Amino acid sequence: MKKKSDSILRAALIVGDALALVLSFAAAYFIRVHVDPRPYEFESQLMEFTLTIVWLVPILVVILAALGLYKKSIFLGKSRLSEIWRLMLAAVLSVGALIVYAYFTYEDVFPVRAVAGMSVLLSFVFLLVERILVRFIARQIFKKNYGTKRVIIVGDHRNTEYLANYIATDPGSGYRIAAIVAKEKYIPEDLRGLQVESLELALKRKKLDAIFQTDEKDTDVVFRKAIDRHMMYYFVPSETALSSHFGEMELVGNTPAVLVRLTPLTGGAAVVKRLFDIVFSFCMLVVAAIPMAIVWLILKLSDIHHSPIYAGVRVTRYNKKFRCYKFRSMKSEWSGMTAEEAFIKMGKPELIKEYRSEGDSIPNDPRITKFGKFLRKTSIDELPQLFNVLKGDISLIGPRALPENEIDKYGDRSLILSVKSGLTGFAQVSGRRDISFEERRALDIYYVMNWSLLLDAQVFFKTIWMVIRRDGAR
Repeated sequence: MKKKSDSILRAALIVGDALALVLSFAAAYFIRVHVDPRPYEFESQLMEFTLTIVWLVPILVVILAALGLYKKSIFLGKSRLSEIWRLMLAAVLSVGALIVYAYFTYEDVFPVRAVAGMSVLLSFVFLLVERILVRFIARQIFKKNYGTKRVIIVGDHRNTEYLANYIATDPGSGYRIAAIVAKEKYIPEDLRGLQVESLELALKRKKLDAIFQTDEKDTDVVFRKAIDRHMMYYFVPSETALSSHFGEMELVGNTPAVLVRLTPLTGGAAVVKRLFDIVFSFCMLVVAAIPMAIVWLILKLSDIHHSPIYAGVRVTRYNKKFRCYKFRSMKSEWSGMTAEEAFIKMGKPELIKEYRSEGDSIPNDPRITKFGKFLRKTSIDELPQLFNVLKGDISLIGPRALPENEIDKYGDRSLILSVKSGLTGFAQVSGRRDISFEERRALDIYYVMNWSLLLDAQVFFKTIWMVIRRDGAR
């Protein structure tokens, strides 16, 4: 999936923004000390000042993300005026954040007000120049056909011709036309060789990353085909539909297109969530290192022939498979089996119905060891998943990671797999295992389509409270 090119470009911008901010603050300090002829009454400590800024870079990046400076329409330079005023605001807020930090920590971040003033101006200039440079490099890479998205344009509308002409004549746009499904009169003459009879045929024959639909015929069907294949879906509205606001409006050349998102968890929001995942998982691993080592040793001594860590294959965003780490809580003879397989093998098939009806849990599950019951009751068995969070396999909060055979039971698998799975989630804190499988699936879908930072915060603090109370764990 060429969606990774967006992630790589965002990562490049984050690194570039961080460097630009550090250099701008350091330059402001240097100018005041070595260029400004006015005398100063403070000890020059450029290196100490710069290191302070480096430590505070995550806060500054979060400010940029909150201002929407990592949205695709911004970072590809398609809304330059919007980007400029947001960068100006980011420069002011970044300096303001450092002043607030200095106030509460009693540290002299800015030895004189002149450094703060110059930092605002230089931050804006450095960020603007850096972003122009990153975009220039990105366009050169796209022109070499690296990271471009293979798109199909669908629809009998004059916008098909406008869009196709733009993408075909601008190799730095980040898109490459792989197919067009439209009547011949709507296709530019030199691109009619890309005409395909139907969308279904194109999807079978070609690898595609995005669909642009330019008419309003069967939009629900086309949208469904896009999400089933984890493709991006753009709707190019007619003049009468431009007033509707059901997605993020972008300009592809001079053609307005609405990127219809399955979830609000994209762009800057995804950047903020990932930063939180990295910081929290790292801190928790440091805090929990000794308890985890003790549990590992107990499990190893109790069964020297098997690893204390169970790494089952699970499915996360975009149908990606990964190994989910947990402390082993099941008896080794049942490890790696589905509940159905284990209960049949032990001669207790009657437990299958009870297990599924009770939300994938039964009291006194014969597969679980005595120590495993303690680990599950206290949720300690989940701690190794912090490594999955740190690696980026899953997020701290999201739908539960399930094996592929179980994820197939979702009413809408594609929706669930449009976000990363989570260590904890909305369904778990809404009853954990006391609600049915169907109810948990519905709650997971609600989370995907209604994600917000506030919802994540609610899930986070409720999880802590439930772990302390051992409420609902089995």
